[in-house]
Order: sequence, then C-alpha cells, then structure tokens
Amino acid sequence: MDWAALHPQVVHFTIVLVIIGVAFRLVSLLEWPAFAFTGPAAATLLILAAASAVVSVQSGTAAHGPVERAPGARPAVEEHEEWGERTRTVLLVLGAIELLGLAFRRSPKAKVVHSLAAVVGLVGVFCVYEAGEHGGELVYAYAGGVGIRSGDPKDVERLLLAGYYHQSLADRKAGRADQAAALIAAAAERFGSDPEVRMLAAESMLIDRKNPQGAIDALAALEVPQDNRVLRIQRAMLLADAFEAAGRKDAAIAALEPVLAAFPNPRIQQRLDALKQ
Repeated sequence: MDWAALHPQVVHFTIVLVIIGVAFRLVSLLEWPAFAFTGPAAATLLILAAASAVVSVQSGTAAHGPVERAPGARPAVEEHEEWGERTRTVLLVLGAIELLGLAFRRSPKAKVVHSLAAVVGLVGVFCVYEAGEHGGELVYAYAGGVGIRSGDPKDVERLLLAGYYHQSLADRKAGRADQAAALIAAAAERFGSDPEVRMLAAESMLIDRKNPQGAIDALAALEVPQDNRVLRIQRAMLLADAFEAAGRKDAAIAALEPVLAAFPNPRIQQRLDALKQ
C-alpha cells in the first residue's frame, strides 16, 4: 500500500476525530441527561483517533523522503514530523485512558478516569494544532509534497508553471520587470501550446517589456476557441489595453465590441464606455 499518498486524507480524519471527541468528553463531564450519548461517543471517537494517529505518522514518514530533499525544506519536515510523533504518543495515551474508562464504566472511578481523559484530550488538541500548523507551513511555504504526491509528471509541470507565474507577479510588484518578463518567457517556451500561458506572455510583453505592438502581434497569433467565453473576454480586454497603449483607440474599441455582443459583460461595457469617452 502507498501510505505516502494517504497522508492528507488520514491526517484530516485524525484532526476531526480528536476535536469532536474531546468536545464530547468535556460535555459528558457535565452529566446532563440530554447529553448522555456524549460519553460513549467520546470514547469511540478518541479510540479511533488514536488508531488514526498511528496511520497518520506512518503515512507521513513514508511521504517525507522526497519532500525533505528539496533545498531548504528539511528543518520544516523534521519539525512537522516531531509534532506528529508527539501527537501520536499523546493520542495513544488518551486512547488507553478511554479504554480504561470503558472498563470502569460502572464504577464510581469512571468520573475520575473521564476527567483525566478530558485533560489529556486538551493536550492532544494542542498537539494536533501544532502538527497541523507545521504541516501547513511545510505545504504552503515549502511546497512540501505539492506536485509529487500522485507520481504524475503532469503535476510537477503544473507546479513549475505555478512557480513561474507567482514569482513573476512578485518580481513585477517589486519593480523587477526584466526578471518578471524573463520568467514568463521561460514559461511560454516550455508551455507554448497552452493558450493561457501565451496570453500571459502577451500581457508580460505589454506590462513588463512596455511593448504594446509586440503584445498585439502575440494576441493576433493566438487562436482562442469561439466557445471559450473566459479566454475570449481576456484576449479582447488585453488586446484593447495594448491598442490603447499604442495610441489606437479605434482599434481598441473594435476589439471589444464583437466580444461584448457575444458575451454581454459589465466589465467590457465599462471598458468600452471609457474608451469612447
């Protein structure tokens, strides 16, 4: 079994089981007759959480190898792994306490055991939060596992394209127009058959290179399916921007009018009105 691929699913099961289980255990301590079901429910959920935590750690261990080999990611992987192991230990202790509570369910000592379970459960919730926080940092700050989980090379290509795009936006925002243009050009060279990437390249020609005619030529060569509403609107709006930057307002208006007729849209109408004024 590919344990690594199961890690995201199993981890979320563990989180939900712990949080709801501990909430039920806390409510059960109040001994309200209307909420009598919360005691057995808490025991069931928290015992399942302990088992789920074992699988979560096993699947995470199986997944961490390729992730930690990415430059700079190892410390984040190790910290996430350490919190995952702490969480597993706490939840195993909690599961054992809940099993003890089942054994003493008819004893006066049951309340003491359940109170202990509630305390350990709160520690477990804290550990789950920390493990989740470090896991989120690993995924969103280091792209841990992104693009490689399925083993499909297409996923890695999508990751690379996303990297080109987001870094180009960051460079553009920081005033590094040449670097932004270089990244988009590299993306267009690698993914030249993708019309959205070619649209980005035309946009970069206009914004980063300050070359409206180059953008016009690139967009003129771009074939967009007639039924693709989004791309046709994007192409028309960008073409209008390029024509306006080139001092050709009539051409900008002519680029927008047929698309507005085909796909009535307030943004296009506003842009058209602004050009006509």
